[in-house]
Amino acid sequence: MPTSDPAPDGEPAAQTPVTVIRPRPGKERGSVMRDVAKLAGVSHQTVSRVINDHPNVRPETRERVLAAMRSLNYRRNLAARTLATRESRTLGIIGFETTLFGPESMLYGIESAARAAGYLVSVATVRELAHRPVREAVDRLAQHDVDGIIAIAPKPAVTTALTHAPTGLTCVAVGGAGSGADPFPTVRVDNVAGARLATQHLLDLGHATVHHVAGPPDWPEAQARVEGWRETLYAAGAVVPPVVPGGWDAAAGYEQGRRLSADPSVTAVFCANDRIALGVLRALHESGRRVPEDVSVVGFDDMPDSGYFLPPLTTVHQDFAELGRRALALLLHHMSRADGETPPSNVVVAPQVVRRASTGPGSA
Repeated sequence: MPTSDPAPDGEPAAQTPVTVIRPRPGKERGSVMRDVAKLAGVSHQTVSRVINDHPNVRPETRERVLAAMRSLNYRRNLAARTLATRESRTLGIIGFETTLFGPESMLYGIESAARAAGYLVSVATVRELAHRPVREAVDRLAQHDVDGIIAIAPKPAVTTALTHAPTGLTCVAVGGAGSGADPFPTVRVDNVAGARLATQHLLDLGHATVHHVAGPPDWPEAQARVEGWRETLYAAGAVVPPVVPGGWDAAAGYEQGRRLSADPSVTAVFCANDRIALGVLRALHESGRRVPEDVSVVGFDDMPDSGYFLPPLTTVHQDFAELGRRALALLLHHMSRADGETPPSNVVVAPQVVRRASTGPGSA
């Protein structure tokens, strides 16, 4: 047996791996920690340190243990780890059934950030954004012993339902308009600022005013975009046209776009999302109104397809990957906060305008 000076983790700095452990023929058995230790040529305690990300392990030793785990198809006993540490390393995410780009992208961004941080993810999807189904989703996740919950919360019913989470279970809400008095820590895009940027961009191009095709009135994000649009027009001393009500889909944009295209005074339209803008673009094209020569159009979201609209759409970009990272960081901060510490409760991600070919100079 070769010898060497002890490493910081208590193992020899270098050691010849022993013979590979194989199950006996005709009998299946799961690899256990002592098999990993024997294959890697280390102690049971060192394997435990590697599994729990202990810093006092040499990189070469850590890699040898990980290689042994892969070779033996080792899966750590999560139940045992949970009993020992009272942590499951599993996070719950509450989403909802939708084809909307924004919420889908939020869900993906949160999942990606959690997995990159070494957490398992348990997703509970609800069919409607109402109190009862969201509360049931919270209960299901709590029964799976998740360490914390991140909920996509574009409506107040979601955050209200989160108040029924078991005591000690940390929750973070993502999305919505943000009120400053939310019952849970929140992460959101600044929808008011995004609408201001879009509206100001059109005013700076020389348009006398900007019309707005809004999202559903019961969505706080849609109302925040109305607020930013209206405030910008007021500040510029421009006429504030009536809000054009809509939904989140291209069909709603097309319907309202047909009405706007019949008004020759309309030269600039800010749409509450890119799908609405797609419908508006078609309506303008069918009416013979050219974009951007006759009417400029701005969307909100920056969907991957927006750069391929005809013409490519100027829009407000939301960084959903950043939302996911910020939501995870905020959750972990609140989960691990020390007594007396006051972590941030409201994280706001700034949007930005992506300028493309759907906007041009006005005639004001």
